[in-house]
Amino acid sequence: MSLLQPHPRTDTCPSGWVSVLELAAQEVFELMLGSQLLVGSEPMADDGLDITAMVGLAGRLCGVLTIRCSSQTGIKMASKMLGVEREKAIPDLWDALGEVCNMIAGNFKNKIPGLGDGCMLSVPTVITGGDYRCHSLGHSNILQVNFWFEGERIMSTIEIHN
Repeated sequence: MSLLQPHPRTDTCPSGWVSVLELAAQEVFELMLGSQLLVGSEPMADDGLDITAMVGLAGRLCGVLTIRCSSQTGIKMASKMLGVEREKAIPDLWDALGEVCNMIAGNFKNKIPGLGDGCMLSVPTVITGGDYRCHSLGHSNILQVNFWFEGERIMSTIEIHN
């Protein structure tokens, strides 16, 4: 059986992809923000996570990768990424968070054998506000990893469409 199928079914999504997502995110935070990202061992509530960055995946793997955090956590990420004080990072919050999400998605797909050139990424989309629900029109498998970034919660998911 191939590790990568053109249209992964819910029951065939490799469980090892969770560790690939963990590593991809940790590498991006170390490289782009100069910070460690710790994997959370406990489930996290999504209350207070009021900003979401999304990057679509299309091709041999179809789905969407999301990063959710609080606005204050996003500002801290933008500040570290840009090397400026927090107040000066606020205008660039959406671009910085979208770029972090884009980098994680790219790093993730490049770690899966045969997927790097066979999967394209969309332009990042950033949603502000926490009062929303996403509803996929396709059947999907969701891989979720919870992280801690300097004491702040970050939730990352990859929704893989069948």
